[in-house]
Amino acid sequence: MKVIKDFDEYQILDLSDGNKYENWNNIRLVRPDPEVIWNDKLLNSKWEPDAFYTRSNKGGGAWTKNNNRIKDSWQIHYKDLTFNLKLMGFKHTGLFPEQSYNWNIIRKKIKEANREVKVLNLFAYTGGATVAALSEHAIVTHVDSSRGMVDWAKENVKSSGLENEECHFLVDDVVKFVEREIRRGHKYDIILMDPPSFGRGANKEVWNIENDLYDLVKKCSELLSDDPIMFLINSYTTGLSQTVLVNILKLTVENKYQGYITSDEIGLPVKDSDIILPCGIFARWESTKYED
Repeated sequence: MKVIKDFDEYQILDLSDGNKYENWNNIRLVRPDPEVIWNDKLLNSKWEPDAFYTRSNKGGGAWTKNNNRIKDSWQIHYKDLTFNLKLMGFKHTGLFPEQSYNWNIIRKKIKEANREVKVLNLFAYTGGATVAALSEHAIVTHVDSSRGMVDWAKENVKSSGLENEECHFLVDDVVKFVEREIRRGHKYDIILMDPPSFGRGANKEVWNIENDLYDLVKKCSELLSDDPIMFLINSYTTGLSQTVLVNILKLTVENKYQGYITSDEIGLPVKDSDIILPCGIFARWESTKYED
């Protein structure tokens, strides 16, 4: 497992009763997490959260604020990158701190290429990977079906001082966009994707990861340049094995390009504890092997 140990402004303070207790740059939140299946607190910590999320029996849920410390949005920093956080309707804040592991790899790959690098970021959400790539002067195409998420990504790019870098933001269905890019003959050196388990495109197109992921990766392999650098798949889908992601990359990308495939879990540590919270899986193909 790859464990994130250098995100200074984010910490998991405890895990118990189906919840994670978190510190987001001095804002303390309590949110449900399906990996926390024990009831006892690990550290017996006593503190009141600034806000907590409660699930509804009818689906979804809601945030409850305990004070006025949380504004409509606030910021968190990872190294030289800045991200805007908000309390979202489905327990999220707009950032997944564990993805900093992948941001570091993206940055290193682009920097070491020592040439112009074109990056395609699919299911790009609020643009954590986009910001990372732009920070190394890559040309990025950012695609998400939600206009709100794309606008949020633009805010993150601006907050990180990268608004003058070349980035193409698109509100679009990912599959349809990829099909058009194939017809246009466009190519990319790095392709990133973080597909949801289920979702709907900009025009209500239905996405199901079990039915659609393989075909999408196969199509995306046609968009790789003659000298590709990396193809990364990240997933939070319960029950989806990292071996499945590896198999997909072997049958598609590795079938065309020589390189290396790596897969693993990503995890976040609990402060002052040896407990690790698992936070999804990844598999990546790369032309030259990345050493942690």
